[in-house]
Amino acid sequence: MLNTFFKRFDLFTEEEITSIGSLFAKRVLTKNSFLVREGEACEEIAFIESGVFRSFYTSEEGNELTYCFRFPDDLIGAYSAFITGGKSIESIQAIMNTVIWTIQKKDLDTLAKQLPQWNTFLKMIAEQQYLELEQRVIQFQRLTAQQRYNNLIVNHPNYIQYLPLQYLASYLGITQRHLSRIRKEITF
Repeated sequence: MLNTFFKRFDLFTEEEITSIGSLFAKRVLTKNSFLVREGEACEEIAFIESGVFRSFYTSEEGNELTYCFRFPDDLIGAYSAFITGGKSIESIQAIMNTVIWTIQKKDLDTLAKQLPQWNTFLKMIAEQQYLELEQRVIQFQRLTAQQRYNNLIVNHPNYIQYLPLQYLASYLGITQRHLSRIRKEITF
């Protein structure tokens, strides 16, 4: 699955993909385990082979606010902490059992020196992340909670059932009661 991910970008030879893949380490996280916690350093990113993660931060009142879900065939990490070397402003938690492939920052830096096209790959990933962030902001400004929920159903139908209601409601910016009403209105 990891090799297929890199092949999609059409930047690397088979030999390079094998070499890149050898730098990743397989890890299994159980439900509710953390990839990183708020306030910790982040020295790795991960490719999600299976499972679902949520990214959240804790408000001053102590409420957990889920702002992102990540699904299989995607990269995940506390990017601001990873880039700056600072402490993470978010927590990333597995919401089901997961299999991930992690790579350390030092190995990514080595790849950048060895493979000129690695920087193109990183640029493509950064652009993808920016577009997702922009889309999320625009969805909050233009779409109703029901429309945002429908987008999740359309884009991730196999995983919506695994998202606990409190995380889903937080992600949508609504109460659990409002989410229950929305779910009752939807017919499949």
